[in-house]
Amino acid sequence: MSFPYYGAVKNVAELMCCSAITAPKGKGVNLIYTKIFEGEEKERVADLMEKIGKEREIPFFIRDARNIRDSLLVVFIGTEVKPRGVPFCGFCGFEDCERSVKAGAYCSYAVGDLGIAIGSAVKVASDNNIDNRVMFSFGKAAIFGGFVPEKVKLGYGIPLSISGKNIFFDRKL
Repeated sequence: MSFPYYGAVKNVAELMCCSAITAPKGKGVNLIYTKIFEGEEKERVADLMEKIGKEREIPFFIRDARNIRDSLLVVFIGTEVKPRGVPFCGFCGFEDCERSVKAGAYCSYAVGDLGIAIGSAVKVASDNNIDNRVMFSFGKAAIFGGFVPEKVKLGYGIPLSISGKNIFFDRKL
């Protein structure tokens, strides 16, 4: 990429991935998956987001696809949803992990760990003055389109940009 500060943004993206991996986890079990999307692969996910938006009549997917195209790269942070086996938990809505797995529910620890990992990562971006936004739409498209391993069931994209005005504000549907 020919953008003059691309290397700096890529370095911050790598640090964001490190931050997500080292963020605190339930029972110390790391099921977090990170990936940096750039170039052609980033564009393919944006294309899929736009397609999903049109086919399913979800305008924010189309709007977010424009932001993805305008961003330098995207940090994906996702997770597996394996249960942790915490006794007397039930946060997933089931009495125990066995029943949760049978019902196809997602472990609440996995969901919580993902949120903490994303928070840790966007703090790194913010600390380095890199504009960013957490996007469900990118994560859903990346998972749906098979851009990440099948074991990753939940995820979000965090596009990164540096410009005179933050491209992730004043967005129109």
